[in-house]
Amino acid sequence: YVTGSDYVKDRFESRFLALLIAITGIVATMPYIALQMFGIEVVLSQMGLPVDASLVTAFVVLALYTYVSGLRAPALIALVKDTLIYITVIVAVIYIPIRLGGYGHIFSQIPKAKLTLPPEVLPAYATLAFGSALALFLYPHAMTAVFSSRSAKVVERNAAILPAYSFVLGLIALLGYMAIAAHTSANGPFGANGAVPQLIEDMFPGWFAGFAFAAIAIGALVPASVMSIAAANLFGRNVWQEYVRRGRMTAREETTVAKIVSLLVKVGALVFILFINTDVVINYQLAGGVWILQTLPAVMLALYVPWLNRYGVIAGWFVGIIFGTYQLIQVKFETSVSTSFLGGSSPIYIAVTALFLNLAAVLLVSGALRLTGVRSAAEKRPSELQA
Repeated sequence: YVTGSDYVKDRFESRFLALLIAITGIVATMPYIALQMFGIEVVLSQMGLPVDASLVTAFVVLALYTYVSGLRAPALIALVKDTLIYITVIVAVIYIPIRLGGYGHIFSQIPKAKLTLPPEVLPAYATLAFGSALALFLYPHAMTAVFSSRSAKVVERNAAILPAYSFVLGLIALLGYMAIAAHTSANGPFGANGAVPQLIEDMFPGWFAGFAFAAIAIGALVPASVMSIAAANLFGRNVWQEYVRRGRMTAREETTVAKIVSLLVKVGALVFILFINTDVVINYQLAGGVWILQTLPAVMLALYVPWLNRYGVIAGWFVGIIFGTYQLIQVKFETSVSTSFLGGSSPIYIAVTALFLNLAAVLLVSGALRLTGVRSAAEKRPSELQA
């Protein structure tokens, strides 16, 4: 397998379900790439490029990097990216507090109401964390990374290191408090999204600020390139090959199609940045999470429940996608939580409520078909499933 849709097609013996999973992966990845591209734009603008020029530069660099180098380049440069980020974060969380009088002084500058989550938003926080964790390994780029690994040991080693990387993300969140304590101006073209780059420029000498900006840019470039490659693979293998060039596509043609589509995916991400309110750009990435989470029954649950039927999974996908998209439209994509599920009063991540309905439909339809004697594709191949 190269993509999640490859697995779905084989597991359920359904080209149509594989197509749905491919389309979902492509659409859900575009706002994610847009978020990475936006991060590069902010950094380049902070370094002195005009806003429009920084966006164009971010797009061109990402497009050329992916088109010319393919998957090997981001895989090889990932070690450099992580090293730069670790150095930047460790220096920042030590040096900046020293400049500001210590962490005690920093936290004393923050209103107490902003130091803890109010009880009414705890359901939103918990479901966002839970839904995002489930969605993380469903994205096409995560599967591309897993399927292209040399062995299972590589996946195990990276999974073991992942909590340390997540801890660094927590340290990065502290930079927001530091920006408040330092009275960093957030009045630039990117508003609050530009506060941390401005903090870095204010606190560090020029040479280290440039180092930190390079870390941020490369930290966005690597995942964005893998995302566009993964989306292109989905189109090339599970759309173009299956429905346009069925049985006639050569390996060279598959590569060419993937390269072209990777560019088109980046154009789609560019459109997101140009036509949305970038103040809420994170919500579009979370909207991608709403859509990609609806592939969980086909990609993940199917590994453990052999009696899931393709018709049940297709029904669940339609229920989850329609409900999730409707909810996002209701809130105008300005947030990713809603209180309109089952008449509740607490905001909940739309992806989780959509997945709940998705799973209900999957289990109901699959269970009903099983009671009528209809066996799933996996149940017809028990020896292969056990192997």
